[in-house]
Amino acid sequence: MNWRKTGGLLLGMLVGMNVVGAANEKPNVVFFLVDDFGWGALSSMGSDFHETPNIDKLAKSGMAFSNGYAACTVCSPSRAAILTGCYPGRIRLTDWIAGHKRPYAKLKVPDWNMKIDHERILLPEALKEAGYATSFIGKWHLMPMRQKELMKDHFPEAHGFDQNIGGREWGQPKGRGLFFHPFDMPNVTSNEGDYLTDRLTDYAIEFIDQQQTNPFFLYFSYYTVHWPIMGKPELVAKYEAKLKSGKYNQNNPEYAAMVQSLDESVGRVLDKLEESGLADKTIVIFTGDNGATGSKYCGGLRGSKAYSHEGGVREPFFIKGPGIQPGTSDVPVIGTDFYPTILDLIAAPLKPEQHKDGVSLKPLLLQTGDIEERALFWHYPHYHKTKPYGAIRSGDYKLIEFFEDGKLELYNLKDDLAEESNLADRMPEKAAELLKELEQWRIRVDAQLPTPNPEYDPERGSHGV
Repeated sequence: MNWRKTGGLLLGMLVGMNVVGAANEKPNVVFFLVDDFGWGALSSMGSDFHETPNIDKLAKSGMAFSNGYAACTVCSPSRAAILTGCYPGRIRLTDWIAGHKRPYAKLKVPDWNMKIDHERILLPEALKEAGYATSFIGKWHLMPMRQKELMKDHFPEAHGFDQNIGGREWGQPKGRGLFFHPFDMPNVTSNEGDYLTDRLTDYAIEFIDQQQTNPFFLYFSYYTVHWPIMGKPELVAKYEAKLKSGKYNQNNPEYAAMVQSLDESVGRVLDKLEESGLADKTIVIFTGDNGATGSKYCGGLRGSKAYSHEGGVREPFFIKGPGIQPGTSDVPVIGTDFYPTILDLIAAPLKPEQHKDGVSLKPLLLQTGDIEERALFWHYPHYHKTKPYGAIRSGDYKLIEFFEDGKLELYNLKDDLAEESNLADRMPEKAAELLKELEQWRIRVDAQLPTPNPEYDPERGSHGV
């Protein structure tokens, strides 16, 4: 008998039991989703200017995935993928809402979906079925802004959340004070001098206080660090002074101040869990919706938000909780995986007809096994800083296909994480293999493609309206 293997299986069973506990001790779930957060914005991931002790501690106390991805290079599709467990291409919500208009571009953007259909059972709805109280705090940006008559039906409360603090159609703060009072957001009160990240954290702590005996799902979806870049004055002054003391790989005091406020927010929530005796009964997830605005925050990766390369989609991806041993994993994972993973960790039935493009990461988290090797896909049939493209990562290789002219870029991410050496011409068979797999995937999920634009004007193609 292989005692090492048998012992490992027994340990895995015991750990699994510890995750779900008794029926009346379901683990809580706290999900931190950060806006426009680059792979290199944390001090534990390469920044020598930012100070993020609380998030760094969180990363070290759970499983950190070094190949963690957002499902899109911009926000609304990535957020929808987390809540649905489906690729943006499948649900046809493929751009930030309401998207750019480029009427004279070479390709015509498809008639895409600017809302999540109510027929879908979203992650918070699945958790409500399992007896969870659900709270949404922060940025929503999943409302059909060009169909005003439908907007009232697509606030967070209409998609499984018991309460909505701050969520509306905005993709960034647009209140009279922007990141400062007044915020002009649903169910958010404030006073002179209040800072948005701090005020939303107050509501998160209040929600935890109200749920001492109930399992809960806290989905804290930050507006930070989206533009406008506005930090608290005392923190900005701190980083201005720090900048004068030496040379750093990042050099924006306002941005650093926003990152510190984010870190302090995460720390306050984690401290509240500790004080309430809930820390050992809570699954905590931390990730971002897409890359940072500006490659200096993307950890040396090529590109940033709204670009087709790694800087636009590779994200911090941390999960801690009962039975999850600290460690790292290099298995490629993506935002669609959160839905089935959370259900699996709380011992709720999976919903494979809903989270069609996600897989449970529980075996990796509990170190009881592996997940089936698979390819990851991206589909962005829109114009932004990038031109319309699709992409696939399979093993160490990543292929990008640009739809305007069929140009291919092939990279070996193991050897070339910065995507500096295009191998498409040197490895045509590999490029063709991945292109075929990408095309077949688009057929399977019925992804929309852009079409030739009869109004195409080369001189005005990059102009928006």
